Amino acid sequence: MRPIARPGEPDKRSLRREILAVRNRLTADDLRETSAALAGRALELPELARAGTVAAYVSVGSEPGTLALLDTLRARGVRVLLPVLLPDNDLDWGEYTGEGSLARVRHGGRMALFEPAGERLGPDAVTTADAVLLPGLAVDARGMRLGRGGGSYDRVLARLERAGAHPALVVLLYDSEVVEHVPEEPHDRPVHAVVTPSGVRRFRQEP
Repeated sequence: MRPIARPGEPDKRSLRREILAVRNRLTADDLRETSAALAGRALELPELARAGTVAAYVSVGSEPGTLALLDTLRARGVRVLLPVLLPDNDLDWGEYTGEGSLARVRHGGRMALFEPAGERLGPDAVTTADAVLLPGLAVDARGMRLGRGGGSYDRVLARLERAGAHPALVVLLYDSEVVEHVPEEPHDRPVHAVVTPSGVRRFRQEP
């Protein structure tokens, strides 16, 4: 995939379209295989292996699959928190207790999301997580993540920073989505690691 040389929102939109077009060509078999591989690779991360609480999300559509990973974490006794999208695009959180605890929720004209149906724990619940799994479309050699553009996880990262919380930040992607350069804006923050079906890559954080 070609590098994007100039920062700015139009370039982000272009890169998003390019990546989503590739994802939309994936078959159901592709999604099953990558989901199992991602779970195995993610569990190699010491940060996940020793985490007591992990904030994650339920993949939808052609996103890299997360359910196998969520179920394995829960089977290991990890507390798994899942997001609930609020009207202002911020995120509340609830606990994942198995596939039966999920509700399919449509927010306006967007794709339906799978959200925890139980008790709402409040937006600050994410600050208790030892690791946060972030959705994304790409990550570059510096660990800069390209999201979908809604801003929900920018708020999550800002909330963690305000709280002085320092969980491991991990993005789950397909192999082709690790690119040379992602356009960045002043509020963007790098992740600590990316997990793809072929392995884990860590990024050095500046002091």
